[in-house]
Amino acid sequence: AVHKPAGVRVHPADADGTPDLTTWLSDAPDIPQGLVPAQRIDADASGIVLCGATAATRGQISGWLADGLIEKTYLVVVHGRTRKTGVIRRPLLDARRGRPLPALTRYSRLEWIGGYTLLAIQIETGRKHQIRRHLHSIGHPVVGDKRYRTRRIPRVPGWPDRLWLHARVT
Repeated sequence: AVHKPAGVRVHPADADGTPDLTTWLSDAPDIPQGLVPAQRIDADASGIVLCGATAATRGQISGWLADGLIEKTYLVVVHGRTRKTGVIRRPLLDARRGRPLPALTRYSRLEWIGGYTLLAIQIETGRKHQIRRHLHSIGHPVVGDKRYRTRRIPRVPGWPDRLWLHARVT
């Protein structure tokens, strides 16, 4: 398990200068060589990424995630005051497939912080930017999200200028 900071991609992409976790893992002296991420989270999000040194290990981790033996929960701060719990069932367009795919996001409110809400999120599907897109669709964009936001929502003074989305596993 590796803590990925916000702003770092999980896998290498185009040569645009964005740091990636795979390169960092291979360059880190205190980390066993050959570790490769077995899951993905958004580059703008922070959190735990599970890794394995072999394809078999990564496959086993993926199986554990699919079977619910490892649970991924996301902590997120959103604009506005949400309901105590909610389920968002909205198909999301998949650009690679060219059509909407089913997507389901569950949330529960942990705390109200002024005009913001701290949520615990669980997703049953893994669509690109699913949490960010779903929360934006119900009028509660993620604090610090520059892609999925409305123009009327201001930057939060005194908070780091980053996406307030963090992945954890249990």
